[in-house]
Amino acid sequence: MSVLGAVTAAGLVLAAVAVPAAVARLLPFFWADLVAFASLVWAAARCRWRLNRRPAVTLFDVFQQHVRRRPRRALLRFQDEVYTYEDVERRSNRAARAFSRRLEPRPGQTVAVFLPNEPAYVWTWVALAKLGCPMACINSNARGRALRHALEAAGATLLLASAELQAAVEEVLPALQHDGIRVFYLSSTSPTPGVEALLPAIEEASDEPLPAHHRAGITHESKALYIYTSGTTGLPKAAVITEMKLMMVANLGRLCGLRSDDVIYTTLPLYHSAGLMIGVGGCFEVGATCVLRAKFSASQFWDDCRRYNVSVIQYVGELMRYLCNTPKRADDREHGVRMALGNGLRAEVWEKFLQRFGPVSICEFYGATEGNAGFINYTGKIGAVGRANVFLRSFAHFELIKYNVEEDQAVRDERGLCIRVRPGETGLLVVKITKNTPFHGYAGDFQKTERKILRNVLVKGDMFFNSGDLLMIDEERFIYFQDRVGDTFRWKGENVATTEVEATLAMVNFIQEVNVYGVSVPGCEGRCGMAAICLKAGASFEGENFYTFTRDTLPSYAAPRFIRIQNALETTGTFKQCKGNLVKEGFDPNVIKDPLFFRDDKKKSYVPLNPDIYAAILDMKLSL
Repeated sequence: MSVLGAVTAAGLVLAAVAVPAAVARLLPFFWADLVAFASLVWAAARCRWRLNRRPAVTLFDVFQQHVRRRPRRALLRFQDEVYTYEDVERRSNRAARAFSRRLEPRPGQTVAVFLPNEPAYVWTWVALAKLGCPMACINSNARGRALRHALEAAGATLLLASAELQAAVEEVLPALQHDGIRVFYLSSTSPTPGVEALLPAIEEASDEPLPAHHRAGITHESKALYIYTSGTTGLPKAAVITEMKLMMVANLGRLCGLRSDDVIYTTLPLYHSAGLMIGVGGCFEVGATCVLRAKFSASQFWDDCRRYNVSVIQYVGELMRYLCNTPKRADDREHGVRMALGNGLRAEVWEKFLQRFGPVSICEFYGATEGNAGFINYTGKIGAVGRANVFLRSFAHFELIKYNVEEDQAVRDERGLCIRVRPGETGLLVVKITKNTPFHGYAGDFQKTERKILRNVLVKGDMFFNSGDLLMIDEERFIYFQDRVGDTFRWKGENVATTEVEATLAMVNFIQEVNVYGVSVPGCEGRCGMAAICLKAGASFEGENFYTFTRDTLPSYAAPRFIRIQNALETTGTFKQCKGNLVKEGFDPNVIKDPLFFRDDKKKSYVPLNPDIYAAILDMKLSL
């Protein structure tokens, strides 16, 4: 090699080393952003390729590939029971044949499932998929009107229920029969006259695979599931989950690092998207094992992780806080959990969790069941839900826009278009509705679907999905969840984010749980802050100390004026706090039997709220 050639080669080597280093210095997250984006695009392309084949390769076809490759690999563990991939395949074949014979469903006909967390939920799901029937996942806590509404919304005329839910079924059975809805129990015997138990027929059926014609018409746009919103206010809505969305959500675990040798532990309800689509669906995608628990137990959580050799746990934010609130144990760090996958984890709980339970990789994500895009915190930045990296908008065009909390609508300029917020400002997350990011809305409710679409956002005629969530992007492009639109309230001309106030109040040593919301006060604009509090065992409410704490840690407009002490706070099945009833009940001591307190600035304490104080507030004799 000539001297010139050697110099040139050396220069190229130096450039190859120096350029990435320079990029890393100038854009510290460039390579992480690029790898995350490439993984997302690859996952989307693979899902689309699978579903565009003829016949389409669905998530259940991927499951069957694992059945062939690793039939004896455990798919489900529940209490002392173990079900391999082959076991679930055969059980689902029997169930599908029994359903076909007894229910006679048509391909595309919705079948509602009303079951608690148990293995039958999984093989029933697979069986219905083999028949080409979308499954409506009814909240096992639904009763009366809410249960009937859920069936009506999804257009379900068949209901498969657990005998454990006999009382709930019998409460609405005459109405369901009047509506032409046929009800069956997935049990050996039926406790209800006129309702057939299907388990004997399932046990007698052949476990041979079903003919492929049942699924012949499946495409990427076919309806796979109906998942209901949590219903923290009003009746739940049935979000439409297509085959494409199901497969993309099932890939979330893989994008976060879920592997085929992992054992994932979920205590989340299977009627919810996280438990079913990410937990069980993620195992279908990668070939992993799912440990299923009937209900979450903070005291038994880590014992279960040790017992089943769990390597990945699923969470929602409140679940992690419950774990941090349990008494400390010498074996807190003696577990094999390497990753936690979930959403809604507050920064202060995140830090406590890592300090106490060890270096677990937290994979926090953001997304709504009905949403058309989401974020993954692939860098592990504490408190963030993701990054607005330079590549992401080319795949999913999202914006944070100015939002008027008091008027409950987006702020628009003189042209009638929405206004982007600056870094560090809170804004409403909206995602453009495109071929890559479609919005399928809610079954049977055009008006509610339409209300989630925001038009004329950046240009006339465009359409964006309105997430209903307030987020913030900082100078480094990290994204932080701030609050729900309906939860944020305005007081003294300022916006109060309930999640921020809750995070602050949760640091008080006598508080176990707290739920912050705004209540209307006669003669006052906006809504005044109120907090429902559950005290720690053996603790009492300390009015003076609480006043001092809120004065020192919160702006005056954000400190709650009213306190309500409850034995337990109302939550949904996924631990989301319910605010609707609390807001309606307000702070009237003549109606509310729970202890109530009022923030008295003269006494510098929270004092008992009696009828005299209440009357003075209503007569505007007592200034707030």
